[in-house]
Amino acid sequence: EEAASNMAGKSRWSEVTMAPADPILGVAVAYNADPSPKKVNLGIGAYRDSDGKPLVLRCVREAEKRIANDEALNKEYLPVQGFDRFLKITPQIIFGKDSPAVVEGRVAVCQSLSGTGALRIAAEFIAMYNAGSMVYISNPSWGNHHTIFKKAGLKTTTYRYLNKTMGLDFDGMVADLSAAPRGSTFVLHTVAHNPTGVDPSQEQWKKIADVCQERDAIIVFDTAYQGYASGDLERDAWAVRYFANTRGLELMVTQSYSKNFGLYGERIGALNVAVKSRDTAAKISSQLKGIVRPMYSNPQLHGARLVTWVMEDPALKALWEKELKEMSDRITEMRSSLVSALVEINCPPPNANFRSWDHITSQIGMFAFTGLSEKHCSLLTGKHHIYCTKNGRFSMAGVNPSNVKYIAAAMKDAINSCSKL
Repeated sequence: EEAASNMAGKSRWSEVTMAPADPILGVAVAYNADPSPKKVNLGIGAYRDSDGKPLVLRCVREAEKRIANDEALNKEYLPVQGFDRFLKITPQIIFGKDSPAVVEGRVAVCQSLSGTGALRIAAEFIAMYNAGSMVYISNPSWGNHHTIFKKAGLKTTTYRYLNKTMGLDFDGMVADLSAAPRGSTFVLHTVAHNPTGVDPSQEQWKKIADVCQERDAIIVFDTAYQGYASGDLERDAWAVRYFANTRGLELMVTQSYSKNFGLYGERIGALNVAVKSRDTAAKISSQLKGIVRPMYSNPQLHGARLVTWVMEDPALKALWEKELKEMSDRITEMRSSLVSALVEINCPPPNANFRSWDHITSQIGMFAFTGLSEKHCSLLTGKHHIYCTKNGRFSMAGVNPSNVKYIAAAMKDAINSCSKL
């Protein structure tokens, strides 16, 4: 009776409001609830093969077999900073094996809960030692960037990035970063900018490095697509290596192994902080551990083992690089196929700023920033069961030979229908 009486009272949490659905993950929820056999998911950024199925890489399957069959391995806690062998090899992948910062021990490394976790650790560290640093994030950018830094108590703003024809607004970007207060934090996308797929050229990166140095900026490179973007690990790391190795700039680099290893559910990544001395790196490492310990105590084991087993074994690493090229090539092929399908049916460009659909093939990585409006996207979903984010971003991994013409026809219908409104 007492329990029933207590349950009948008002909850102390009754005033809690319903949080809005995540704009990206909410697309997946809506897609899963749709019973239509025609439905297509172009929302969440996860790779699919040419049959539209999730893919576990062959190198990962082999590494899992070796781990499972090694009875000497256990499931004990990892140290706070992560798996030692992973911590040794992951900075080599992004900075290069012969990077002076790596060779000289000037990189503080902390294993993280994929790229999101690495960003949050970086944000907390910046808030501890540079609380007044304004965080500059590209407009547009990944939807979680502002929230991550704000949750750490930092203030965020934007810098110009994209022009009206889906090209890089380089002059606007440089002007905004050049006007930033000294000591500001600049969040840069290492490769395959999300959501646009538009990256600076190497010459443009050099100018951006000049601006970062002149403004004494805290540089944060967010790396989610190394190897997946172009199929070449070295090429995709060029910007980071130029800043760190050629220019000798101090910087933070996050790494995610979700996309390039297909380890979405393992949440494996790292935060690297490259600085000017080994002693400073050691002190930063100690502080990163101090952030992790009360946040989640220590990171996950299985994903770190998988990545390490592959990268330490020459044959498995070669297989991984081969599979990266296969994934990258399929995405590139689907970009061309979609544009060809649009041209074949004389689909008009998304708005008057465009003369063609060539911006889809000039972009790189998982996403295509199509130029479609929110109204276009709502019609794609409501009438054609094609799910994407409202800003017109398509996950090209969701496009395959069996649905590309259906997607193109739906895009044409959406554009023509909206033009009549």
